[in-house]
Amino acid sequence: MGLGYDVRIGSGSLDDLGGAMRSRGLKGSVVVVSDENVAKLYAERTAVSLQQAGYEVHEVLFPAGEQNKTLETVSRLWTAFVQARLERQSTIVALGGGVVGDLAGFAAAIFLRGVSWVNVPTSLLAMVDASVGGKTGANLPQGKNLIGAFHAPRLVLVDPCTLSTLPGFELRNGLAEVVKTGVIGDPKLFARCEEGEAVVRSHLDEMVRRSVAVKIDIIEEDPYEAGIREALNLGHTVGHAVEKVSNFRLHHGEAVAIGMIAEARISQWLGLAEDRLADRLRGALKGLKLSVEVPGDLSKDALVAAMRLDKKRAEGKVRFSLPVRVGEVKTGIEVDEAEVLELLE
Repeated sequence: MGLGYDVRIGSGSLDDLGGAMRSRGLKGSVVVVSDENVAKLYAERTAVSLQQAGYEVHEVLFPAGEQNKTLETVSRLWTAFVQARLERQSTIVALGGGVVGDLAGFAAAIFLRGVSWVNVPTSLLAMVDASVGGKTGANLPQGKNLIGAFHAPRLVLVDPCTLSTLPGFELRNGLAEVVKTGVIGDPKLFARCEEGEAVVRSHLDEMVRRSVAVKIDIIEEDPYEAGIREALNLGHTVGHAVEKVSNFRLHHGEAVAIGMIAEARISQWLGLAEDRLADRLRGALKGLKLSVEVPGDLSKDALVAAMRLDKKRAEGKVRFSLPVRVGEVKTGIEVDEAEVLELLE
């Protein structure tokens, strides 16, 4: 599906990873990159599937958490690739959440000037957001995703059964991105989110499929974020700042939920958003047990300072993708820092 790779979604599909990779023509040895938490649950099954398909399998793990999404971790991955004697026809398999996918994909993009990789997301957040689109990267002390590359995976394999082992907060983390996707391009998906957590949990397969479909439509039209793909940044300009200033105490989905409400307010202040959009968005997020207010202990000045380092900034102004109504987002909206600060107060 687009950009030379395909997305396969199916319960139990993890056990057919090796066969799926063979069907994509992937050869050579494989390094499975995962974090220590996910590896305990799924590394053995993954290795068995790959070995049954005839692959030589290596494994490299790192501690879980956004705090490990660094160049130091990427360097460790490269060292492991060298030790495994990877060649250009080898394949990297990212097994885990968004951090694993970002780091493994970035390491694959740079190693030997680019080797193939496969993304096997195991969290809802990774399934509906990070797994599709080819964005890879690492954080710097100054901000999120300031180093990265576009490097599309040859295959994305989504097994919704892996969601059964997710802690509740991790599931909610992903639901924020599902809500965002509904606002961007699927009013029916957003309406489902408004039905509350219990209903949403019973329709997770549907949520994943609809979210992935929206994102694929967007990235096929704009693979390198030159236009409409910026809509996917809804909630992320404020959200990334909230993550950074909280020292990642707040998880990505929590921060994006807060960011969406803040950016809906900005949109209404600018006269772009329809009446009560922010209220409707707030209701959906609160119904999924997500926070919607910037924590009081986070300095508003520090948040604006963090936005100055956002990779989307232009000519000293903060750039936003702002919601107009459910199903429509305007991109490239520039707002003065002073106005952003006032609206955050």
